[in-house]
Amino acid sequence: MTGRRLSPLLASVTAVAAGASLLTGCGVLPGATGGSREPVTVMTWAPDQTRATNMPGMPAMAQAYARWVNSQGGIDGHELRVLTCNEHNTPAGAAACARRAVHEDVVAVVGSYSQNGRAFMAPLEAAGIPYIGGYGLTEDEFTSHLSYPVNGGLASLIAGHGMQLAEDCRRVSLVRPDTLAGDRLPKLLDAGLRKASKRGAVDIPAVEDATEYTAQATTAREKAGTEDGCVAAVLGERTQTFFDSFRRLPPQPDDDTGETTGAGDGDGKGGDGKGGSSVRISSVLGSVGQPVIDRTGGARSPFEGAYVTGWYPEADDKSWEPMRKVIQEHAFADNRVDPADTGVQTSWIAYTVLKEVVESLDRDTITASRVAEALDKGTQVDTGGLTPKLRWMYEDLLGAPDFPRIVNHEVTFQVVRQGRLVAQKPGFVDVGPTVTNRG
Repeated sequence: MTGRRLSPLLASVTAVAAGASLLTGCGVLPGATGGSREPVTVMTWAPDQTRATNMPGMPAMAQAYARWVNSQGGIDGHELRVLTCNEHNTPAGAAACARRAVHEDVVAVVGSYSQNGRAFMAPLEAAGIPYIGGYGLTEDEFTSHLSYPVNGGLASLIAGHGMQLAEDCRRVSLVRPDTLAGDRLPKLLDAGLRKASKRGAVDIPAVEDATEYTAQATTAREKAGTEDGCVAAVLGERTQTFFDSFRRLPPQPDDDTGETTGAGDGDGKGGDGKGGSSVRISSVLGSVGQPVIDRTGGARSPFEGAYVTGWYPEADDKSWEPMRKVIQEHAFADNRVDPADTGVQTSWIAYTVLKEVVESLDRDTITASRVAEALDKGTQVDTGGLTPKLRWMYEDLLGAPDFPRIVNHEVTFQVVRQGRLVAQKPGFVDVGPTVTNRG
């Protein structure tokens, strides 16, 4: 008798509790499996609202991914919980995010951006937390035994960029950040240029968060020369600022004719990327991408005709369709999530890795050690053509000096045509030997 009276009461209490959990945003999300398996908690961090490079789209993409996967019942029955953190582009900020990840007992840090590898990697290593799909800026991302990169990092981009420029550039000026990470770039670019027996680039360090770059732009143009010269700038978010300074330079005499030519007025000189002169401009994805081209005038952007090296296929490639659909359905009102943004794309690929790993474990409880063990023992991830198939066993590692944990050493050559980044040549280009033998 008592049991029959308690049953309706228990049912009522359960219903109220479930409703409260949904209203507060905690507990099981609509579409999730209802607690048969424990939630999986991860973190994504990136800098936001700083004077240097900002990547707000990466945490926003992570949140959209969680909404999508939880609407499908979670990852193998696990609700995905995503914590986000502003890394502030400082060592202290990166370390604080890492300590919070440890405190929150996350199973992985996924699809994140930071230039402060030493600051965040040590706390993660001490806690045994894997770092999956970092943006690829720091040495630590390619040396730590708990880092699982999805691209070849800035090293592959710069080495590939040298290969791309070698075909058309007689002389090259490289404008890069005056930082420890930036100090590595000239040798990598030179390694790519040497594939075509070209002389090394002129190295022009620059302050990463400057508001103008007239002095560096002047030097870069003079050193590149006006006959088949190229100016490559790799300054992250400030690359646009550099090329604003570059195109405002006064005309200079042509090396051969003595006539004056400008540094660029946005007309692309017929779409050849030479900005109104014979100097071609170039960069890498992450410093120049479709969002920047759109903001600066599209087909009349100063980047029209520019060469760009990327990790992934161009944004209009059909391989990105699953990501675009998720963004449309679960982040349609969030203007931080641009499907053409390289950071957003990297986070999508990193969460694809996480999903495959969790599904491969088939466990009620997912831990950081189990995720790392699955990756070390050869879980293979198919990203649908966005990268080669990814796997992080010893035999898959490139083993290059300073970058031993690179497993994806392929890049794409792109060019800006009629305001769109398109493939300059189809498919991927392997830069592994270039990175390894850069000297």
